[in-house]
Order: sequence, then C-alpha cells, then structure tokens
Amino acid sequence: MKNIFVLYTGGSIGMTESPEGLQPDTAIVDTALAPFSGSLNFTWHVCQPLIDSSAVSPQHWAEWLDILQTNLPQFDGALVLHGTDTLAYTANVLALTLNTQGKPVILTGAQKPFGTANSDAPLNLETAVNALQRDDVKEVLLAFNGELFPAVGTTKCSTMEDMGFANHHFGTWQPEKAAPAFNHLPRRFDPDQRVDALFLTPGIGVKSAAHTLRTFPINAAILMTYGHGNAPADIDLLDAIHQLSSKNRLILNISQVPEGEAAAVYAQGSRLRASGAINGGKCNVETATALLILASGNDWSRNDVCDELRRLKLLN
Repeated sequence: MKNIFVLYTGGSIGMTESPEGLQPDTAIVDTALAPFSGSLNFTWHVCQPLIDSSAVSPQHWAEWLDILQTNLPQFDGALVLHGTDTLAYTANVLALTLNTQGKPVILTGAQKPFGTANSDAPLNLETAVNALQRDDVKEVLLAFNGELFPAVGTTKCSTMEDMGFANHHFGTWQPEKAAPAFNHLPRRFDPDQRVDALFLTPGIGVKSAAHTLRTFPINAAILMTYGHGNAPADIDLLDAIHQLSSKNRLILNISQVPEGEAAAVYAQGSRLRASGAINGGKCNVETATALLILASGNDWSRNDVCDELRRLKLLN
C-alpha cells in the first residue's frame, strides 16, 4: 500500500460557512479521504493558518516547497489540497521548481466545499487518488472534474462550472505527454523576487505599463499583449522596456489570448523585441510568473529563459 503525504493549504474544498461567508476549516481532515483509506495511507500536514488561495504569496510557495521537498523522500507521492483561484499558479511553481524524485505530486481543490450539495470535491479527490496510484505519473499534475492536466499551460477557466480548469495548448495529460526532465539551470526559489504582470489595454493602459516599468522596483516583468504579442509602438513603453532590459532585468512578452502565442508574425510586435522583450511563445501568465521568479532569482540570461521555454514546449 502506498503512503501519501497530504499538504492541506486551505481553499473552498474544506471551507465552512461563517457570518462573513465561506472560510477555511479543518473539518475535512478526518473525512475527505476516508473512502480511499483502504488503498492508500495518508499523512496530513495542515498549514497554519489555512488560507483562501486568493491570499497566496511567494512566501507561501517557498514554505510549501520546503515542506514537500523535506517529506517526499519518506512517501510514495504527495497530494496538495488548494483553493482554485491560484491553483494553476502554485502548480506551475511546483512543476518548475520541485524535484519530485520520480513521484506523483497531484494538486486538486473544488468549486464547492466538501460535504455540500452537489459538491465537485468527491470526484476531484477520486481523480487525484487514482493518479497517485498510477506508476506512470511521476510529475506535478492538476486533477479536476475527472481529468488530469499538466501544470504548464493550465489555467482557471470557470468559477461557475465543475470543469474549472483548461489547458488550451496541451490539453489533458497523457503518459506520452510526460513533462521533460529539468535541464542544467539552477532552480532555487527566492520568494523576494518582484515579478509584475502588466495587462495592456487600449489607451491609458500602455502609459500605465510604461510608468510601472520605470518606477516600480521590479526584478522582472510580464507583458500581456494583444494577439501574437503585439502592442502600440508607444515611445514611452518601448523606452521603458529598453531601460529595464539594459539593467539585465527580464521582460517576457506573452499573449492575452487563452489560446494565443507571442510569435514573430507581425511587424507591430517587432518593436517590442527590438526594445528587449523576450517572446514567450505559448506561455500563459501562470507559467510566466513561476518562470520569471526562477529566472530572476537564479540570474538566468535571456538565452536561459528561451531554453526553458523550449524545454517546456512553449517556444519553437
């Protein structure tokens, strides 16, 4: 029988009602995984305090990485119970940073709390448990609504439906889609790295992005641009990108479009590249956030970032 380490961080899956609304609770610790106790042994680690995942911070990620890295050698896999709001962000941090030692690390949560009417939690837990029992799962995956998703490329797509996640580029996980091994790049996680995501909008949004790049003390930036990675040829924005890039700070250009790709297609996007922005290919904001925290914290070069994007099959 396999022994599974359970990291319970909080989230809707374990919430109960309070006068202010749903809040994290420990009630599921004795009940949620009981139906599967005949096939797996579970050892729980309950975070203190439990959080709504909208409150997650890089410091939480650093703490959870330490907990998982310390405990994985004694277990056959890990289950991370997490809120859905930032589940895809955490999954990407773990996928790009954590040495799983060839063991499954499965993240899941729920749109509706365990034990409530029509809750999706039992199915999500069953999906996660099934993945933990498989011998061909050796990486970080999300389990949701009966499906497994690779961490890279997955995003929250609904707050209303049980199918709360999608992976627009890679689809659901299959054994032949197993994540590639880490390359030579260092992967120390530094929670103090300041990575900002700037979502461009017509009008003042471009000026606002330029102002942030110039004045806010950021270590790296994500530009969420239009279509194939295009943006207005605004002199303030282009100059701000150039100035930040000249300080060896990384600026990653990704598409706002869920099924989009920042690629060298239109002349309009060439001005961003000429100013120092790196084309992020099929990278989404969840993956980009984890990638730039790692890249900035480990002094990766522009070429290193591109190598990682290629390893992840996000860039040709």
